[in-house]
Amino acid sequence: MSFERILKMGVLVLAVGMSVYHLTVAYLGPPEAFFFRGAHLLLALVLTFLIHPGLRRRSARPGLLDYLFVILTLVTIGYLWLNVGYLYDRFVYVDDLRTMDLIFGTIFIILVLEATRRVIGLALPITALFFVAYALFIARVRPESVIEINYLTTEGIFGIPLNVSATFVILFILFGAFVERSGTGKLFMDFALSLTGHAVGGPAKVAIITSGMFGTISGSAVANVMTTGTFTIPLMMRLGYRPAFAGTVEAVASTGGQILPPIMGAAAFVMAEFLGVSYLAVAGYALLPALLYYSAVYAAVHFEAKRTGMMGLPREELPKLGAVLKERGHLFIPLLIIIGVLIAGYSAPYAALLGIASVVPVAMLRKSTRPEITVKMIISSLEAGALNTLSIAMACACAGIVIGSIAQTGLGLSFTGIVLNVAQENLIPALMLTMIAGIILGMGLPTTPAYIIQVALLVPALIKLGIVPAAAHLFVFYFAILSCITPPVALAVYAATGISRSALWETGWAAVKLGATGYIVPFMFAFSPSLLMIGSWTRVGLAVVTALIGVICLAGSLHRYFLNHMVLWERVVLFAAAFALIKPGLMTDLVGLGLLLVVLVSQYFGKMRKKKRETA
Repeated sequence: MSFERILKMGVLVLAVGMSVYHLTVAYLGPPEAFFFRGAHLLLALVLTFLIHPGLRRRSARPGLLDYLFVILTLVTIGYLWLNVGYLYDRFVYVDDLRTMDLIFGTIFIILVLEATRRVIGLALPITALFFVAYALFIARVRPESVIEINYLTTEGIFGIPLNVSATFVILFILFGAFVERSGTGKLFMDFALSLTGHAVGGPAKVAIITSGMFGTISGSAVANVMTTGTFTIPLMMRLGYRPAFAGTVEAVASTGGQILPPIMGAAAFVMAEFLGVSYLAVAGYALLPALLYYSAVYAAVHFEAKRTGMMGLPREELPKLGAVLKERGHLFIPLLIIIGVLIAGYSAPYAALLGIASVVPVAMLRKSTRPEITVKMIISSLEAGALNTLSIAMACACAGIVIGSIAQTGLGLSFTGIVLNVAQENLIPALMLTMIAGIILGMGLPTTPAYIIQVALLVPALIKLGIVPAAAHLFVFYFAILSCITPPVALAVYAATGISRSALWETGWAAVKLGATGYIVPFMFAFSPSLLMIGSWTRVGLAVVTALIGVICLAGSLHRYFLNHMVLWERVVLFAAAFALIKPGLMTDLVGLGLLLVVLVSQYFGKMRKKKRETA
């Protein structure tokens, strides 16, 4: 047997073992923190060093340095396991560190930074090193203390972010891997085609529905674009959509999956931990803003299709909804199980476990999906679940270095003071600063670490200014995600242009326009949390209805079509109506409805005049 095959088998065994270990823990309950988080990180580090060699070489085989890193990972984490009693008996920052603590701690931090660089890139390790440098050279924290918090406590690398990765994220990624391989992808696509394929701009609407459904399971905008975009982008272009617009629709719809319940992205689980609430509560907060986001994108696609004369696909080419549900509709059951278990009050890991356990028997229910279920498919899903977790696990571990440095230096309090001084008790400057920071951090970092850093630096200031904690957390969460479609570093747009072959900047700015609601709604729920379903049902209901009308008005204004083609003054008035309606408040709602009425009357008479000219 060749060396490559032995290595491949070794990686397979480790990856499947990692998945099985976490499934077992989800069923039996987690062991002591250092053992559980350490095992999660140990497996992630070993797999990273084996499948992402550090030096560029013709062969993807690991070299001597990679194997050395594997051995050092086993030694440094094994040292903690062998000395766990010592870790709990000592007083942090009081007892001196042993020589071995210092040596292994330094090596361990280097291993985490290097592994993160391999799977994510340089941005996050450089960010972590910046915060460590601040701690050492500006705040004058002793080097031993930096090593101590990251290696010997659960406040640094082994902190909350890594715990969330080990407890929640890997299980939902595993669920996504099983669902994807059970034939659910075809169900999502056929379901969307049968619903909207025939409508005006049908293929673009199919992309929105499919990408939203995929995105809420995958939690990765780029992965979602590469999964669904390979089908939806060529389909849109076939019907005459500009390549830039086709790529834009896919990028914006895929990005929204991270804010769409029931599963959302990995950062949502971290948010639940920081807020001290259930994951179901976070999903509840996120539901209405996500629906507004997708409603606006759907409306924008509709208006663009009407303006440019894009029709749908012929009905005879499309699958029938009844046939789709009859043949594959049962594959929705695992997703419904997760939602039901969460609503029943059980934990998110337990819900994910039951969802995973249901995929195989549900797929076996019908002859049409039974062939998808094989031993090879199950092993492949277990392997993919572990390997797809590596980037999240390393991001969470490296973000722990940032969190530890902020905690040691009091930088969070200092930054809060800066934001409060800039804001001068005015929310708008504080929110604008937070938005800019969120987009900049999100451009260089994955959503989860970008969100975690903002929680430490910016969220306390927003809360001090009177914003509800849930709104403050969701605000920074949104802008960490929206960086995926915001130029110049718009990763989802990069992925989409790779398929559509469109110009990057043209597609990027079109994405900002199409996803405009995502940039506005966070400001609205920051000022009034009604859109997060916080408050009386009357206020929530009124806020939702007026905001929904508002985002549709915004889409019409930006895409120059409502009932008819729009002239400039109509666009300006409709734009103002959109903002007035999206902002909760009776007076602004009345103003917005009045402005909307003006535009509707103008559009109606314009449509009548057009009909007369056509019949004359």
